[in-house]
Amino acid sequence: MDRLTRFWLLLILVMLPGFTEAAPPETISALQNLQIHANRATSSLLLYRGEGFQKTHLLRLEDDIRALNAALLNVANPTSALRESHQALQARLREGAGFGYEEDDMPWGWPLEMSKALRDFLTAVRAQQGADAQAELPAKVEYLAVQYLSRAYIGSFEIAREQPDTYLGQDERHLVPAIDAQLAELDGKRDPALAKLKTRWDFLKVALEDMNSGSNNFTTASGRPFAPIMVDRHARSLSDQWMAAKP
Repeated sequence: MDRLTRFWLLLILVMLPGFTEAAPPETISALQNLQIHANRATSSLLLYRGEGFQKTHLLRLEDDIRALNAALLNVANPTSALRESHQALQARLREGAGFGYEEDDMPWGWPLEMSKALRDFLTAVRAQQGADAQAELPAKVEYLAVQYLSRAYIGSFEIAREQPDTYLGQDERHLVPAIDAQLAELDGKRDPALAKLKTRWDFLKVALEDMNSGSNNFTTASGRPFAPIMVDRHARSLSDQWMAAKP
């Protein structure tokens, strides 16, 4: 092997890891949207069942599912795991909306199946996304909202305990400080949009920190009533602000 050939082989080997660490920016944006819309659809289902089966929440669920499907179409070369977990998640969402209005109409094990479908889908998305933790901040907020609404309406949400180093395996005790740290790196003084985003987060995190996930008692740490509608509204607004600002 001549010297020039060896040089090019070494150069390729050095550059190769960089190509496998993360997806292209356009794909990362689509994968970020997938995480956001998957969490939002789950929150809409929880609101629909928890707030008396209001048509407005059912329509929002359908909008979220359409947004989720559209986001998947924007992913270049989705893996089979991503496609299959997307189908499973969508099936669980529609199944949950189809149960009767009485508490006993929903099988007792269904909440665990729903949380698993969401976790499996988000895991598949992250596997295709690669290393870009900054892109996950709005997904973390929406994932916390799912946990909060689950605590408020059905008692609990099963996180991915086998993934303690990812946001999928974390609750408010880890995610709130992590989001705090990410936002602290941003200069809100130079960008009014970021300043508003930080202000909204400071308000929202008070409720999230009160979730009391470490307790088997389905009450907030403060003893105040859960505020799922408020948390849902501000979580959506915050992730919308983040996507618009694109810091």
